[in-house]
Amino acid sequence: ALDLPESLYSSKVLNAVKPEKDVDGLSSVNLGRLVHGDVCDCLVPPTVCAVMELLEDIGGKKVLLVGARGAEGAALQSVLQRRGAAVLSCHWKAPQLQSELRHADAVVFGSAKPHDVPVSCTKPGATVINCAHDPLSGKRGSGGTANMVKNMERWIQSQQCRKWDLHSLKLQPLSPVPSDIEISRAQSPKAVDVLAKEIGLLTDEIEIYGQTKAKVRLSLLERLKDQPDGKYVLVAGITPTPLGEGKSTVTVGLVQALTAHLNINSFACLRQPSQGPTFGVKGGAAGGGYAQVIPMEEFNLHLTGDIHAITAANNLLAAAIDARILHENTQSDKSLYNRLVPVVNGVRGFSAIQLARLRRLGINKTDPETLTEEEISKFVRLDIDPSTITWQRVVDTNDRFLRKITVGQANTEKGFVRQAQFDIAVASEIMAILALTTSLQDMKERLGRMVVANDKKGQPVTAEDLGVTGALAVLMKDAIKPTLMQTLEGTPVFVHAGPFANIAHGNSSVLADKIALKLVGEKGFVVTEAGFGADIGMEKFFNIKCRASGLVPSVVVLVATVRALKMHGGGPNVTAGAPLKKEYTEENLQLVADGCCNLQKQIQITQLFGVPVVVALNVFKTDSPAEVDLVCKIAKESGAFDAVPCNHWSAGGKGAVKLAQAVEKAANQKNSFKYLYSLELPIAEKIRIIAQKVYGAQDIELSPAAQSQVDRYTRQGFGNLPICMAKTHLSLSHQPERKGVPTGFILPISDVRASIGAGFIYPLVGTMSTMPGLPTRPCFYDIDLDPITEQVKGLF
Repeated sequence: ALDLPESLYSSKVLNAVKPEKDVDGLSSVNLGRLVHGDVCDCLVPPTVCAVMELLEDIGGKKVLLVGARGAEGAALQSVLQRRGAAVLSCHWKAPQLQSELRHADAVVFGSAKPHDVPVSCTKPGATVINCAHDPLSGKRGSGGTANMVKNMERWIQSQQCRKWDLHSLKLQPLSPVPSDIEISRAQSPKAVDVLAKEIGLLTDEIEIYGQTKAKVRLSLLERLKDQPDGKYVLVAGITPTPLGEGKSTVTVGLVQALTAHLNINSFACLRQPSQGPTFGVKGGAAGGGYAQVIPMEEFNLHLTGDIHAITAANNLLAAAIDARILHENTQSDKSLYNRLVPVVNGVRGFSAIQLARLRRLGINKTDPETLTEEEISKFVRLDIDPSTITWQRVVDTNDRFLRKITVGQANTEKGFVRQAQFDIAVASEIMAILALTTSLQDMKERLGRMVVANDKKGQPVTAEDLGVTGALAVLMKDAIKPTLMQTLEGTPVFVHAGPFANIAHGNSSVLADKIALKLVGEKGFVVTEAGFGADIGMEKFFNIKCRASGLVPSVVVLVATVRALKMHGGGPNVTAGAPLKKEYTEENLQLVADGCCNLQKQIQITQLFGVPVVVALNVFKTDSPAEVDLVCKIAKESGAFDAVPCNHWSAGGKGAVKLAQAVEKAANQKNSFKYLYSLELPIAEKIRIIAQKVYGAQDIELSPAAQSQVDRYTRQGFGNLPICMAKTHLSLSHQPERKGVPTGFILPISDVRASIGAGFIYPLVGTMSTMPGLPTRPCFYDIDLDPITEQVKGLF
């Protein structure tokens, strides 16, 4: 409450108070809302409230305001007019004052009468209210108590989870359906701060990036910690063709149906796409048609810079490894110690991370001058074995010529040359950590635990040993916050983290899911997507992500297409960029029936985890009604709770309403969720369970190198981690060309690696590349920028 002489009331002073804390109701924002009639969203000045209480029934009467100036006068005039009064305002020395006083039904004095201004008698029976402040003090009385109470009630309500007051954006689908970018550009998204307010986010919980994106702060989890979670839905798929079967599109279409058409709070949680596929073959990952995230070019390009932050952090650690080896090879213990613990302003001191390393070494000293020569040697030498380095540099581009490189060829590196490689940025362990972390503190600890190599005694060397943990956390401090965007129909979406599913665990972040589950409330839905088929992304979602988050899924939506089922039934190869053969564009019920074996197998895999499954058949215009009916019939007979054809690509959320209703019903079914294996089992046994129960393999075969790594990780104490299989997504087996449901095969494990910070062991099945390459004709041929309008062209 402002308590100032009126002479100091200026717009600069009045607007220094946050509108939501302006109990005097005098800021420009509050006054603007009042004038526009947003009475429920503003605070009325206490003096105005008092006047209105005294005047009571004022409709149709004439009210004269005398000497009522500034914000208070404007507020008073606005409220009186809204109550139906005829309002006239004049100053004390106005020539018509005497005349107006005699005709007014009510007179309000807004300031003290000057001594030289006579006031004749008012109209008999007129109400006269004096609002002038005490001229001796020069200050107004504080009348803001009622507003303070009102404000506190509003604040308490804002902390509660509530039914959203969300205004959906209208769609007018065209036929034929235009390109994704044309559809995206034709829709006008809501300002992101408006969307944030609609879903219950407070102004200090978002950091706005432009007009349509915002980071959401993790403090929200503390505010809503006592709110019950909503229902948790996972979208997975059958084994896909190289074209993809539309899981992201189904995810977006489902939330559009739930929120924009059924008025149920819902959130989509999606992965951020890598620029590798965006400029390579697959294109973007914003969904498609009338079920996509907008603006799609912002979604697919840079977003809020999270992948760039991961790249910077990853490569800082890679640089630290090689630099440390160089310095240890070229300096004595004493020289290393003097450089690692320098004298600054005459004082030598350890940094916090160096003190932590001393404690891990069993050296409980804090004074650098007291270490013995042996302790100094232990402290300064990591003794990294270059042949064991597993940490690679990354770049977010498909660049096949970086799959094997040589580093250290300059003369300044003094002969320290070694073979290395680049991975694509989203394959970095830091990306996996971002997706699995639960807090800033947890992320920092996970970053410190990352194992980058072994020393010459076979012991693991971590990022913490290299002293780089704090710097990595600084680079990742903004990336840990999920990015808020919206669908074509104005429903909320979180975009956060983007690990691939074939070489990592393939799910968006735990934090995005947790925040969304609080925001939707107990009756709401959070829909997230797992990469590739259910055998890949869904298995990792359950066994890795759900273990990290502690969350229990309510329903699995299994996406299928007639096109993919025909491929599994023996149809010709499907190749990205090549026209589909006639088998895929003409009705062929036998191919569909034969290919449903893959759908049945994926339903069985889902049932291993005890979660109800709804099949979503993503309908294409070339699918015949008989083919659609056949798939739905077989799916239901195979144990699916329901099977629903979906037309969200061409119709938006309206085309997924039946799917949304089926998901809502399935979410109320009994759920007996369970993990596939116990973490206490040996590493090889956990791999075998996945291979046999999920992929249908007869057994596994570990190469000598893989067996050696399993033994090493077990010896180092990492045996109790979950398994993240690195396997082709194009087949249930390790051989991409084997479609349908292969059986009787031996799954070859060529190598076993560990992401200790992320918290999983990842076996490599056959040969898996962590750096994609560009095809003959990449997507970038069609991508362009209009230099006049600055509009991006050609993204899909």
